[in-house]
Amino acid sequence: MNRVLVLITLSDSGIEAIKSNPELPKQEMEFVNQWKEENILESFFIAVTKKDAVLIFQNIDESKSKELMETLPYFPYMSKIEYHNLNKQF
Repeated sequence: MNRVLVLITLSDSGIEAIKSNPELPKQEMEFVNQWKEENILESFFIAVTKKDAVLIFQNIDESKSKELMETLPYFPYMSKIEYHNLNKQF
């Protein structure tokens, strides 16, 4: 089964902006939880530093995953986004 792995890095200034607005993390998690309920987000990891995150999408292609990422409240604060198409082996 195919997956899209998304690696995100937030900019330093973005982290500061997020920390200064307590509503942003709540809004971000609303999207993540909705995707989980819709069965398109298989896994979600946040680095201990909270600067990096990993999302693993299922049942959608890379172009749809890019569209979804652009809707996130954190999107303007992301300095790097990588997309990797994977085939799940087990």
